[in-house]
Amino acid sequence: MDEELMESLWVRIKERTGKGDIVVGVCYRPPDQEEQADEALYRQIGADSHSQALVLMGDFNHPDICWKNNTAGQKQSRRFLECIDDNFPTQEIEEPTRRGALLDLILTNKEGLIGDVKVKGGLGCSDHEMVEFRILRAGSRTKSKIATLDFRRADFGLFKDMLGRVPWDKALKGRRAHKSWLIFKDHLLQAQEQSISMSRKSVKNARRPVWMNKELLAKLRNKKEAYRGWK
Repeated sequence: MDEELMESLWVRIKERTGKGDIVVGVCYRPPDQEEQADEALYRQIGADSHSQALVLMGDFNHPDICWKNNTAGQKQSRRFLECIDDNFPTQEIEEPTRRGALLDLILTNKEGLIGDVKVKGGLGCSDHEMVEFRILRAGSRTKSKIATLDFRRADFGLFKDMLGRVPWDKALKGRRAHKSWLIFKDHLLQAQEQSISMSRKSVKNARRPVWMNKELLAKLRNKKEAYRGWK
């Protein structure tokens, strides 16, 4: 039933060993698409986001979304962002693809799966920009690690004490907003460096943000259940 509501095509690119399969989807979402069809798409994204590697591309027609700030003006666009937040794919295109609007997206659930993303000129009579990118082999990348702040071992007493010793009235007196922010940020980062250690987290086959832990996942599930109950 869901497939009949959506203009989409899904294929699985199989790797010889079966361990590096990639699910690739192509989707077109009309600007006036009904909510029922949107929900069918979100269910499909949710299901395929749990695959080992996912690449979903297409024209989603959400011009009001600001990907930099993760905000949107329209209800349907906010619901789309909610789907993205719930399933953790990343959006890889940064430049506008049609008349100054970013309509065409590439979503992937695995870091390093997409490379060499380029927005080029139009193709034929289309008023959309052509997007070129490479899908890298899922099984050929080496294990990498990302450095993150280890808040579980942080010394928040020291952090608070260091910021508390700063004579803020004197440091910010007569400063404009931007300069004040730079001064504050400098002291904040110094305190952070001395009171919060770094840890390294593996991102091999990662499908979640590096800061996502079991506690946050539990809260996210509670949030989803509360939202479904409210609806």
